[in-house]
Amino acid sequence: MDMDRLDVIFSLQKSLDEDIMQRRNLNYSYEEWMQKDALACIEEIMEVLNEVQYKWWKNKRPQDQAAIREELVDVLHFFVSMCIRSGMDGKTLYEGYVAKNKENFDRQYGRSQKQGYEVKDVVGEEAAAPEV
Repeated sequence: MDMDRLDVIFSLQKSLDEDIMQRRNLNYSYEEWMQKDALACIEEIMEVLNEVQYKWWKNKRPQDQAAIREELVDVLHFFVSMCIRSGMDGKTLYEGYVAKNKENFDRQYGRSQKQGYEVKDVVGEEAAAPEV
């Protein structure tokens, strides 16, 4: 049976997480795992920021695209772990993403029921939303 790439990522991450938990005898609660994974994601995002030299007060150096990509993959590792711990699989994540992407477009074009996203022109008057 062929798996799509997102399913493969979820399967590999689940195997890695289970192996680490067993080998290191880790038994945290859901809340503790989510906190640890979220903090690890933040740390990996900070490593991306360091690679793209967000510190304007330091001398610039050439960008290392391979290092940036590696840090982004590290972010994905911890993000997928959080998805798995929350009962999501690749299909659930995909469906949630597609629905939220549509809502985000609707918000930007004034088609959402969510408050605070009304489309306004430069003087603050409500503008007509384009049809999509």
